[in-house]
Amino acid sequence: MNKSPLPHAEPQIPDGLPEHTLSVVVPMYNEAENVEPLLDRIHLALGPYPWPWEVVLVDDGSSDATPAELARCATQFGPHVRVVELMRNFKQTAAMQAGLDAARGSVIVTMDGDLQNDPIDIPRMVKRLLTEDLDLVAGWRKDRQDGLLLRKIPSRIANRLIARLTGVHLRDYGCSLKVFRGSAIKNVRLYGEMHRFIPAWLATVTTPRRIAQEVVTHHARVFGQSKYGISRTFRVVLDLIFVYFFMRFRTRPGHFFGGIGIGLGAMGGLILAYLAAVKLFLGESIGTRPLLFGGFFLVIAGVQMVTSGVLAELLARVYYESGTSRPYLARPVADLAEDDGWRKPGTST
Repeated sequence: MNKSPLPHAEPQIPDGLPEHTLSVVVPMYNEAENVEPLLDRIHLALGPYPWPWEVVLVDDGSSDATPAELARCATQFGPHVRVVELMRNFKQTAAMQAGLDAARGSVIVTMDGDLQNDPIDIPRMVKRLLTEDLDLVAGWRKDRQDGLLLRKIPSRIANRLIARLTGVHLRDYGCSLKVFRGSAIKNVRLYGEMHRFIPAWLATVTTPRRIAQEVVTHHARVFGQSKYGISRTFRVVLDLIFVYFFMRFRTRPGHFFGGIGIGLGAMGGLILAYLAAVKLFLGESIGTRPLLFGGFFLVIAGVQMVTSGVLAELLARVYYESGTSRPYLARPVADLAEDDGWRKPGTST
């Protein structure tokens, strides 16, 4: 029985779906009312799926009844519904990384837990990923059911800015419904609030030609409240600066800082050379001129930037040679055997 408050829909399993295993990753924070309806919708969409699949639900330190609902529904639906419980609220990026780490599928789907993404779109997106040999198919909420002023307009501006700076041209970076090739997304580590830029991060390990977008269904929120506001726009701008730096200079940060340092040092050097010429050849006093102090400060700033570049190069080496560290802490769970915990074709709920 479909208990979802979303409009009625029939499963849409495309013909000729290549063999694979599928993991659906859903970070959730204070979404107690949405847990069971979401799982019902996922089971409606994937009930006749021809290949093994699982659902990984990540509780991001919820303060409401979400943990209890996740535990109850995991027992109700079966072992293919797995719960990762974070020890506190680490925010969406860390929760998504926790889900990606726990996912075992060769194809991994990420989506929101607020019922605005529709699992009905998943099989179609998976087929495109596999048949077109892509690493990512990102959802495009063409008919977005959100407020115009606080959500749509800032999102459109951000999407164009991100596409221009990163070179990954998508119409909707903010849609959480994305389908990844597991071997690609497992090579990307998410920190801070970088979940908005996953396509850009993915472009650091694959070519943008293997990234595509697909129109998906978008529903208005039924239960709960949005966790986002207009304030996130400022965080997006700061994160975008970091993404741009990382994409262009992650293996050569010394070029970034060193280039700025050389530019500042050259400006300071020219100023000081001009003042020296004025002093030596024209005999004018330069000791109280503001330009003298400006020249010295520019030279010092240039030296500092070059030094920062050297330190950044050393840190980059440490980054690439160090062991793995995780941006979250999760409660321990028992390891599963390779064949355990999958929803297989022909299994009834």
